[in-house]
Amino acid sequence: MEDLERIRAEAMAAVAAAASLDQLEAARVAALGKKGSVSGLMAGLGAMSPDERKAAGARLNLLKDEVAAALAGRKSELEAGALDERLARERVDVTLTARPEAMGRVHPITQTIEEITTIFAAMGFEVAEGPDIEDDFHNFTALNIPAEHPARQMHDTFYFGEKADGSRNLLRTHTSPVQVRTMVGQRPPIRIIAPGRTYRCDSDMTHTPMFHQIEGLVIDEATHMGHLKGCLIEFVRTFFEVDDVPVRFRPSFFPFTEPSAEVDIGCSREGGELKIGPGAGWLEILGCGMVHPNVLAACGIDPERYQGFAFGMGVERVAMLKYGIPDLRTFFDSDLRWLKHYGFLPLDVPTLSGGLTR
Repeated sequence: MEDLERIRAEAMAAVAAAASLDQLEAARVAALGKKGSVSGLMAGLGAMSPDERKAAGARLNLLKDEVAAALAGRKSELEAGALDERLARERVDVTLTARPEAMGRVHPITQTIEEITTIFAAMGFEVAEGPDIEDDFHNFTALNIPAEHPARQMHDTFYFGEKADGSRNLLRTHTSPVQVRTMVGQRPPIRIIAPGRTYRCDSDMTHTPMFHQIEGLVIDEATHMGHLKGCLIEFVRTFFEVDDVPVRFRPSFFPFTEPSAEVDIGCSREGGELKIGPGAGWLEILGCGMVHPNVLAACGIDPERYQGFAFGMGVERVAMLKYGIPDLRTFFDSDLRWLKHYGFLPLDVPTLSGGLTR
């Protein structure tokens, strides 16, 4: 038993020096295995007297427990270190897509709205928004649309049930109510664009019950038809990225503007291919006009002092023309193959300096 302290020191040193679980197991076998140093001392207890055996056994059991505790502690340390090393080695960034080929795409509608917004923001327009559910005043009356106008009928408008006073709310049929709310709540000068969803009872290859519009409004004391034409010509040429695209304004009628005009852009259809730019054909893309004095008066703006212009376009329509999308309904099919083909990479943010489409 004279070697007890030496064996303890050697066993503890071996445990502390173990740099891996294999080395730690070797230290355990060397101390506590069948042929280990501590086990060898335990085997010598049989040659001792009862009193000596009792005292030596207690000391050996204490040594055995100390070595076992040291082994368990060192094992925990090594296992924790091995786990940390494995986690570092097998680290996975869960914020990244698992398959690069499945990277998401920005929908063409979102991209087109961002492109249009970028162009008009550079002209000093601010973005305005309003509710999808509107009342008759904001959607029709304030816009100089008479009570007998066909647009008010059930076959064009999604109406809700009657309220206690007999009135009914509706899903807005255009984003013009945002113009009304802006004129009611803000004094001129006003320069806004209003993008958003609109709703009408119609569905075919060129119409859907829900679609997107962007409308613009400018109100001040000096704006005239020349400003409207210059603004829209600059927009068309910037959006379609064709410097010499022809633009014409055809007289038309809208209840909320006077005079009113439809805007057409030039195109060619040679070889069965539609191309925006100089050519023998024309494509209608939006409507516009000078804000009707009745609309200004309905919104509390003096039509003798202020005037302005408004315009509106369907987002899907201009997107179809620019990106060659043949069927309006495919915008809403949720087809990933279609989105992969027509969609945009998330980092392709449209800018006037870097280009709208990259």
